[in-house]
Amino acid sequence: MRRARPVPPLARRLGLLGGLSPTRFLQRHWQKQPLLVRQAFPGFVDPLTPDELAGLACEPEVESRLVMERGPSRRWQLFHGPQDPRRLRRLPRSRWTLLVQEVDKHLPAVAALLEPFDFVPRWRLDDVMVSFAPRGGTVGPHVDSYDVFLVQGRGRRRWQVGARGPADFRPGLDLRILKRFRPEAEWLLEPGDMLYVPPGVAHHGVSLEDSLTYSVGFRAPSRVDVLLRVLERVVNGTDGERRYEDPDLRPAARPGEIGPDALRRLRSVVEAETSRVMSADFARLMGELLTEPKGAPPRPLGRRLAPSELHRRLRGGRRLAPAAASRTAFVRRGRAALLFVDGRTHELLPELAGLAPLVTSGRALSADELRPWLSRHAARELLAALVDCGALEWRGRRP
Repeated sequence: MRRARPVPPLARRLGLLGGLSPTRFLQRHWQKQPLLVRQAFPGFVDPLTPDELAGLACEPEVESRLVMERGPSRRWQLFHGPQDPRRLRRLPRSRWTLLVQEVDKHLPAVAALLEPFDFVPRWRLDDVMVSFAPRGGTVGPHVDSYDVFLVQGRGRRRWQVGARGPADFRPGLDLRILKRFRPEAEWLLEPGDMLYVPPGVAHHGVSLEDSLTYSVGFRAPSRVDVLLRVLERVVNGTDGERRYEDPDLRPAARPGEIGPDALRRLRSVVEAETSRVMSADFARLMGELLTEPKGAPPRPLGRRLAPSELHRRLRGGRRLAPAAASRTAFVRRGRAALLFVDGRTHELLPELAGLAPLVTSGRALSADELRPWLSRHAARELLAALVDCGALEWRGRRP
């Protein structure tokens, strides 16, 4: 595997967004209109080869899809992973695409592509999907429900972008391919070029030759997911034995009517139970929802790291870095903080709250950066627990 070249942060951001500052980009383009940036990654070197991508697609723990425009039994046939190596070896010379999700979780060199996008909150980040396609390879015109930056690696790919509008899909296919697609703009992307596409904007990419594309996607919880999480907590926290009460009931003038007084009492039940969750538990609920791993959470180490050993390793020059498969975020609560790690909550008292921005920054942390907290046993215990559960991992030389 090749390592991505380090780029100075300021030059990296300005080049990434075509000279726009992050503020200008968010104001003008984020969830509004596409943006093409020529040479967003100048001198781009692919961090993996097509063969390495195919090898990943055959692994059972890796999510992948193979899209064949002319499949063995029908058009636009879809094969979910793990892929069969024999099928991959027998693929035709054109008109298919191999897509592998969460490649950043498996290859640090691909995860390095995420660093320039840190102007977007990290909890919004989904993954880096890598796709390989030979000449004519495509997944058809489609729309995504999330923001995506399409970074072109080796080869060239032609992208067409249409307008927002109601999605009407072709029936009887394995894929959600648009029935009608009218391109409004077209670009040919070469290595290092990047195209940003907002959610809901129709787009269509076709490979002109063997090519790799890196899709940096940003997730957004659906309204249904948010409501379900709140309602689940409301139901679980409500006394199931307590019933509707109407001690001030009056004689019914019309026995079949659900009167305004009854509706008012029922509404008050809903408002009281939901307000209890919304006021006391909402931040915790959302933090846990937004940091839930897409697949299996990081594996615990199986042994407990002593806080003294953690301190010794840091003093010896090692650094603590976030595990690629882990999701973290935090919420301020006065001088304290709630730290969310892979769907679980850690309550940090004021003397530890300053650790939350550090361990969720996405950067590898040295002993110097952690010095204000390493003198506190509770801080060392917290960091050791994050290593134990697989949320933090060691980088640098071994002691």
